[in-house]
Amino acid sequence: MGHNLNEGGRRMFYYGQRPWHGLGTELSNPATAREAIMASRLDYPIVLEKVFTENGVEILNKKATVRADTKTPFGIVGNQYQIVQNVECFDFFDSVVGEKLAIYHTAGALGDGERIWILAKLPKDIIVFDDDNVEKFLLLTTSHDGKSALRMLFTPIRAVCQNTLNMALNSAQGGISIRHTGNISDKINEARRALGLALNFYEDFNTTVQTFAKKEISEESAAVYFTSIFCTNDEISMPSTISTKKKNQLESLMQINATPEFPKARNTLWNAYNAVTRFVDHDRMSDTTDPKKRLQNIWLGSGADIKSRAYQTALVLAK
Repeated sequence: MGHNLNEGGRRMFYYGQRPWHGLGTELSNPATAREAIMASRLDYPIVLEKVFTENGVEILNKKATVRADTKTPFGIVGNQYQIVQNVECFDFFDSVVGEKLAIYHTAGALGDGERIWILAKLPKDIIVFDDDNVEKFLLLTTSHDGKSALRMLFTPIRAVCQNTLNMALNSAQGGISIRHTGNISDKINEARRALGLALNFYEDFNTTVQTFAKKEISEESAAVYFTSIFCTNDEISMPSTISTKKKNQLESLMQINATPEFPKARNTLWNAYNAVTRFVDHDRMSDTTDPKKRLQNIWLGSGADIKSRAYQTALVLAK
C-alpha cells in the first residue's frame, strides 16, 4: 500500500502505539519539541525563489516555494506570501501548550515534504463509560505549496477504536487558522493568545460528552439522526430519491450503532455520534490507499465536514 510519507517514512516519528502504516522512527520516551523535530527530521528550510518564463523573463508578482536541501519546488505563490518554517511551527506549538505539558505523539512530512503535521496529547483523558475514554489532542498542520494555511485544531480521539471526533472545527473554539500573508509574527502571537483561552474548550467538551452519554435515543431516532447527516433536505422529503450508495451507508451506520464497543453506551446519543466518526474514519475510507488523502479527509476534508454536522446535530438532539 502506498503511504506517500516523505522518504519512505524516514522523516517521521511516533511515540506509543505504532501508526497504521507501520513506518517512522519510534521514540521510547515522550518527545519535547526539540526531540520531535530532530526525530522526524523536519528541520529542513523552505526558501522563496524567483519565477521565470521559458524565455527567461522574470514573473515579478510570483515566487516559488522551494525546499532548500533538495531543491524541490513546492508551489507558486504571490509576493505577499510569508514562509513559516517547520522549526517555527514546533516553537509555536510549544509556546501554546507549555513545555512538557503535552506529549508529542507523532510528526511527519507528506509527499516531498510540502505538508507537515504535529500531533500532541494533552493530559487528563475524558472518561465516559468505564474504559471508554477520549484522549485530548492538538493537531498542527501546514503546507509549503501555497494551498493551505497553518491550522491548529482540537482533535479528540476515542482511544478504543481510534475514532477522530470533531468539535465544530469552524467555530472560534474549534481551532486557529493563519494565512501565510501579512505580519505572520503578529498573527502567531494572536493565535497563541486565542488558543491559550480555547484550551478551556475541553472542559466544555467533557460536559457535552457526558450529556450525549445520558441522552437515550431509540433505533428509529438513530435512523433519523443518520439520515439528517448524510442526506439532503430533498432526499429526506422524498426518500425514494436516496441513492443506493447512501442507503448502504445508512445501513452500515445502523449496524455500527447496534453493536456498541461498550454495552452501557447502547441506545445513547453518544453511541450514535461515535457510529458516524467510526464510519468516516474506518469504513467510508476503507478503499483509499493514499494516506495523504486519508489524513486530509479525516482532519480537514469532507470527512471532517460530516463529523462536524454529526456533532452539531447531536447538540440539537441533546437539548
